[in-house]
Amino acid sequence: MKLNELLNIKYPIIQGGMANIASGEFAAAVSNAGGLGLIGAGGMDVETLKEHIHICKQKTKNPFGVNIMLMNPQAKQMAQLLIDEKVPIVTTGAGNPGTYIQAWKEAGMIVLPVVPSVALAKRVEKAGADGVIVEGCEAGGHIGELTTMALVPQVVESVSIPVIVAGGIASGKQLLAAYALGGCGVQVGTILLASEECPIHPNYKEAILKAKDVSTVVTGRIAGTPVRIIKNKMAKEYVKKEKAGTDLMELEKYTLGSLKRAVLEGDVDTGSLMAGQVAGMIHEIKPVKQIFEELMNECHQAYDQLVI
Repeated sequence: MKLNELLNIKYPIIQGGMANIASGEFAAAVSNAGGLGLIGAGGMDVETLKEHIHICKQKTKNPFGVNIMLMNPQAKQMAQLLIDEKVPIVTTGAGNPGTYIQAWKEAGMIVLPVVPSVALAKRVEKAGADGVIVEGCEAGGHIGELTTMALVPQVVESVSIPVIVAGGIASGKQLLAAYALGGCGVQVGTILLASEECPIHPNYKEAILKAKDVSTVVTGRIAGTPVRIIKNKMAKEYVKKEKAGTDLMELEKYTLGSLKRAVLEGDVDTGSLMAGQVAGMIHEIKPVKQIFEELMNECHQAYDQLVI
């Protein structure tokens, strides 16, 4: 089944649930443009999430969803809120959502966990997930260890539910590659950071446009909390501290509030500019609708030009 058919949307594209970025208004804009907009609950409390759900409902009549980071201390309350608010679709990250899946399914929700491994994909399928979002380490933000190219085919072979491809998708050719790997659609994040509707600071958008192929770095590998961000003063200092053996608590203090500084204040020196490796492919700020249309058109053109 194609992702757009599963979710009743125009394009087979989900917007990543980026913490402190994916607001109710942005999710609505994405849904109105034909994709699936997600509200990113990471960094929110229950009341804030409720406000953003109401904003999204006011601004779109199309399907939308919420991404819950399971490490959030209020994840349990958020899980119930989605049921109470009749949110149609939920995606999850940073853990196994098995505890909540049955209740979500009973409420008629579509459940799509983000998974970084075959093992977790199998577990959530067994628990009743409708599909899995398989994210490779090319992605921005919190990542696993395996690349999209290597991970997706292994998950496709191991589960019978739909597989959505994430990590390293910024062109129609990459969308076509996702289909070739066995995916039914894609989830994108970095390419939408450079959209007109994205509510990040102009400095953050400019950093995306200036990025090259080697402009991102993964912090937290040694500490076991890998995050891909654009290289800057904070990232270089973090890696230096990490290699010197600084303990995790000290590292967390060092980066405290860094994502909000990037998103809200445009601090490109000490802010956490989360972005995927495809940032080097993005050179222009465009409306979300245009981004989606170009992805689809290039995908079809690339398919027609294939020589097999």
